[in-house]
Amino acid sequence: MRLSKVLLFTVLSVFSVTYSGCAQPETRTAKYVDLTDAAESSVNAVVYIKTEFTQKNSMWDDFFGGTIWEHFFGSAPSAYPVQAAGSGVIISPDGYIVTNNHVVEDAEKVTITLNDKREYEGEIIGTDPASDLALIKISETRLPHLEFANSDDVRIGEWVLAIGNPMGLNSTVTAGIISAKARQLNTGRGTYSDEVYLQTDAAVNSGNSGGALVNADGKLVGINTAIASGNGYYTGYSFAIPSNIVQKICYDLQHFGATQQAYLGVSIMELNATNAKELNLSDAKGIYVAEISENGAASQNGFQEGDVITHIDDTPVNSLAEVRGVLKTKSPGDKVKVNLVRNNEKLTKNVTLLNSKGTTEKVEK
Repeated sequence: MRLSKVLLFTVLSVFSVTYSGCAQPETRTAKYVDLTDAAESSVNAVVYIKTEFTQKNSMWDDFFGGTIWEHFFGSAPSAYPVQAAGSGVIISPDGYIVTNNHVVEDAEKVTITLNDKREYEGEIIGTDPASDLALIKISETRLPHLEFANSDDVRIGEWVLAIGNPMGLNSTVTAGIISAKARQLNTGRGTYSDEVYLQTDAAVNSGNSGGALVNADGKLVGINTAIASGNGYYTGYSFAIPSNIVQKICYDLQHFGATQQAYLGVSIMELNATNAKELNLSDAKGIYVAEISENGAASQNGFQEGDVITHIDDTPVNSLAEVRGVLKTKSPGDKVKVNLVRNNEKLTKNVTLLNSKGTTEKVEK
């Protein structure tokens, strides 16, 4: 009996020493994210946009035109008015509103309805079909508006709200997380879009186009623009234009009437394990410079074919989409710091970006 007590004491002592020597498991407390303030502060800055345009009667009218149609068939088919709707976001107290270009494209009349039911006629200041953005102005002051967040700081898994007017349901708020950044969309023709998007699982449907994607602080991180769906309804994935790109294009449209596109002057290629090995590179990080444009920004700054770009303005770039995302926020004449690797040597280039004509001149409409 005494021997068994000694053995039991020994076992417990060993267990105690062993346990006390191990690291205690970390205790995590679930963090509750309150999105009510973000929703309440944002919903009044999202507007309902109704557009009116003239729809031609058929594809034959597009092809023939009125007089030729009349010559063959005796009379031209009549055009008829059509209405469409979407969402927009007030971005300044003096009435500037951003939306998708496809919401107002070909519109002959634009009517803006605020969340408090006030109604205004909107003026289209400028459009950028390439990025699917448009800037509208209404004559009013002291309006509720959203501040831009830095979309580069958005993190995957971060909570966001999508606010808009889906399927005629005004001021609808849905919640989700950021699912991916710098996402390119498949055009369905074997290619990908030149634009880059934030991907979210917040529900977005027809009528949400041009609405706001906001973070938990109620700041604008993107403009909702597309869904991945075969039937036109939300099926789990939605896409938004990042706020940094939105802010830059809105500035261009307001001050120049046209987007100022900056170029580095290189043809680039994404790296993977296979082509990195073929190119005798130590790893697949960065973007491979396949060709350099004559008299472009890269050419003027001593870039060489075979260089690997790793960062632009301290932002890591490992895909074509990430490079495009950075350059979409820049204008000709802007200076950027480019980190690259050449023959295993790290180099830094300070580059002045140029436009498509190889100058820093601004393009005006």
